[in-house]
Amino acid sequence: MRQQALIRVSGKVQGVWFRKYTREQALDLALTGWVRNESDGSVLITACGQPDRLSAFLVLCQKGSPHSRVDHIDVTYQEPENWDSFTIQR
Repeated sequence: MRQQALIRVSGKVQGVWFRKYTREQALDLALTGWVRNESDGSVLITACGQPDRLSAFLVLCQKGSPHSRVDHIDVTYQEPENWDSFTIQR
């Protein structure tokens, strides 16, 4: 059974390689979906995969990339979609 989460990460998460870090972690965990910067300075992520891998991914999102600072993470669960891979959206 797959799960999908919409994740909004706030803090110092733009301009610090957060999207690249997120994509690498998602691919390592065999998750699909996407990540993109938002105009309000947050990063929005949709991630889909096995529940245990998604839980591990949420922990990594809370930790953030080496140069980021995560102040808040908001998670909403959704119906799983069929993504082919995990991409960075511009």
